[in-house]
Amino acid sequence: MKFATELIHGKSPIDPEFGSLSHPIYHSSTFAQRSMDEFGRYDYARSGNPTREAVEEAVAGLEGGTTGLAFASGMAAIGSTFMIFSPGDHLVVCEDVYGGTFRLLSTVMKNWGLEATFVDATDPAAIAAAVTPRTKALYLETPSNPLLKVIDLKAATSLAKEKGLLTIVDNTFMTPYLQRPLELGCDIVLHSGTKFLNGHSDVICGFAVAKDPELGKRLKYVQNAFGAVLGPQDCWLVLRGLRTLKVRMEESQAGAIRIVEWLKTQEKVAKIYYPGLPEHPGYEAHRAQSSGPGAVLSFELDSYETTAKLVAGVKLAAFAVSLGGVESILSYPAKMSHAAMPPAEREARGIKDTLVRLSVGLEDPEDLIADLAAALGA
Repeated sequence: MKFATELIHGKSPIDPEFGSLSHPIYHSSTFAQRSMDEFGRYDYARSGNPTREAVEEAVAGLEGGTTGLAFASGMAAIGSTFMIFSPGDHLVVCEDVYGGTFRLLSTVMKNWGLEATFVDATDPAAIAAAVTPRTKALYLETPSNPLLKVIDLKAATSLAKEKGLLTIVDNTFMTPYLQRPLELGCDIVLHSGTKFLNGHSDVICGFAVAKDPELGKRLKYVQNAFGAVLGPQDCWLVLRGLRTLKVRMEESQAGAIRIVEWLKTQEKVAKIYYPGLPEHPGYEAHRAQSSGPGAVLSFELDSYETTAKLVAGVKLAAFAVSLGGVESILSYPAKMSHAAMPPAEREARGIKDTLVRLSVGLEDPEDLIADLAAALGA
């Protein structure tokens, strides 16, 4: 089936008992068993729930994986994935990783004994130089958050396989509609499902999808042991949101492209970060591994004063944390997504105090442009 058909009919079958087109919500914490010797498919909802299983299978199918797991948040998915490693292990991580991931690796996981080295992963030589005998995996975002850096996934996975490493990729920005890392040789794909997969700013959730069944079993073991699972009501909401993923991504991406064109004409805009621009250093790599530039862009203003004026002046784009909703969201990385990163670390990565990130929603892009123009006094 084509992607759009898969979204509607792939892993969410019609209810065989009553014919419901919407998957039932199983609000049950436990399941009665037939006997001491004959247990059913489900026993306790932390270990498995029919509604959760439906959304897990749906996301795994879209990514082309064998095992999908739904978690209570994107960070729960990331943290649980890190738990497949052991104290003393080492990861090579892209340097401008999401601030929450940076915080987890530099504090909680470091205290536990998992080490991480942050590198410019757009340079395969930098990745190779950071690998040690204790390295177990590469952890990548492409495009990265918030500078939209593009990592050549085929080059990264080739290096990883040569050295016997796993490759883990956060695919939140692209979604499986625009990019499927498992098909490019990666081993685990992660999502903050809160964002585009759900798409309506009403659920906190995360997903991990494994390509190899045995790796999937390892992740499933951690999910059950930690118990940071997604509740059935939220699972149902994500199933609902997934059905419109293609049309939402297409419309939001078209809006982002139009807004970038306008931003290029604005004197107060100092720099634009968007993989759809031919001048973007990762433009060709992104085109080779993705089917579109996505709906998220970042840009720098000419001064802190202009940045503050923009943030205070926008009316249509909500000034908020997060992204990927039907409504446009303007974020300020220095105090939002990357507030956990020390100022010196942010500056070293190019995350300036004049940088804003815009997730384009489903509003008419001309209205969004007019809103931005009014806020900038353009």
